[in-house]
Amino acid sequence: MSGCGCEVEIKDQSQRQVLYWLLGINATMFVIEMGIGLLADSTALIADSLDMLADAVVYGVALYAIGKSLLHKANAARISGFFQMALGLLIIIDIVRRSIYGSEPVSGLMMAMGAVALVANVICLVIIRKQRNEEVHMRASWIFSANDVIANLGVIFAGVLVFWLDSRWPDLVIGVIVSCVVLRGAKMILEDAGNERQRALNAQS
Repeated sequence: MSGCGCEVEIKDQSQRQVLYWLLGINATMFVIEMGIGLLADSTALIADSLDMLADAVVYGVALYAIGKSLLHKANAARISGFFQMALGLLIIIDIVRRSIYGSEPVSGLMMAMGAVALVANVICLVIIRKQRNEEVHMRASWIFSANDVIANLGVIFAGVLVFWLDSRWPDLVIGVIVSCVVLRGAKMILEDAGNERQRALNAQS
């Protein structure tokens, strides 16, 4: 049975189902959270929504990598890492802009949307938990989902501080932290993908 490739096919199908769920959840949450973030004038929510977009791209690239060679999977993970790094830098640019020109974040919307996003990402973690130690593209997906939970908690905390202190600065600070989480995740993925790519190249030589 194992010699006919049936086990590999079942594994690929399992990964594909997981990634379709993750892609759908993150793409939907990106649209919703970006809209609420703009309405709430919240850097933290906008940053978190862009993190959702980065994850959706990661899952799309990971879907492409299923069934491909180890080198293809490593290159797919690298693309995901570079994209996430670019979004992290865009978040920082937006934070600088809002620091200069000002913002008036709405704490209630921040806390409510942060809680919804947290639930969505916990669901993602539950969905992917069995594949978290598999190939590089699945490990990348696990890291991004785990980072999102941290970012969501930060958004909720920022909303509490904005309300309590009546200040926009907690929103900006959490935005910076979210961007750092995004950049850290990108770095981890690029390092992991680089190691996998080198192993694949060594195997070919």
